[in-house]
Order: sequence, then structure tokens, then C-alpha cells
Amino acid sequence: MKPYLVTAIAVLTLSGCMVAQHHRSSVRDDEGDRMTVGVVQKEISVGMSGAEVAEALGSPNVVSTDEERREVWIYDKISTEKAYSSSKAGIPSLILVGLVDWVVRGAKLAGDSGAESTSQRTLTVIIKFDENKKVRDFAYHASRF
Repeated sequence: MKPYLVTAIAVLTLSGCMVAQHHRSSVRDDEGDRMTVGVVQKEISVGMSGAEVAEALGSPNVVSTDEERREVWIYDKISTEKAYSSSKAGIPSLILVGLVDWVVRGAKLAGDSGAESTSQRTLTVIIKFDENKKVRDFAYHASRF
């Protein structure tokens, strides 16, 4: 009977705990059809038509012309990611840490954890077309801070 009791207490104790790294991964969204350097490298090539570029990357932010009146498309993407996640120690931790500690600290137990994160990403893609409306050159610049 005692092994079951010890296992039950261990499970209840750990059930309310989450380290900050797990919080960050739980609030981050790295999935989706977001434009990235990898997408540009994989999908864009010299000789593509404007329709193929638009299908791969979507509509550009800016459409302009160069000194020879050839079309230039500019994609300028900026994203800011702010995330916050926290967890409070659960009832099992309250029992193990003690009711007095809970009252004295105002319900902020030693088992509390959380994470906050802010980051920005930029991606600028410049696609230059020739006289036949085919990609003649493209360049990109990405940064993250």
C-alpha cells in the first residue's frame, strides 16, 4: 500500500510544476505558412513569372520600377512577438510547503514559475523582373532581435 501512496504524492507534487523553458515553448507559435528565408530560398528562382512569385509569397508590400522601367517587388515583413506564461503551485504544493508560507507570502509559493519573452523579426525580400516580366534577380535580408 505504501508504494502507491508515495507514487501518488510524487505525482501530485509534480503536477503543478512547470519550468520557465516549458512556458516559453507553450506560448510560441513557430508553425504556419509564414514567409521565411527558407521559403524564399526554396520557392523563388530566376526565370519565374510574377504569378508564380505571387503564388509562393503572396502580394508584395511595394511595387516599383528601376531606372530602366523594369518592375521591382518588395516584401517587407516585420513581426513582434510578446508572450507571457505563468503557473502557480497547486494544492499539493500548498500542502507540502505549508499553509503558513502560503499566507505569509500572499499565495505566491516557492513553486511558482513563469516566463516572459519579446522579440522582433524582420525580413526584406527584393525581387527584380526583366522586360519579359520574369524574375531576373532577387535578394533578401533577415534579422532577429
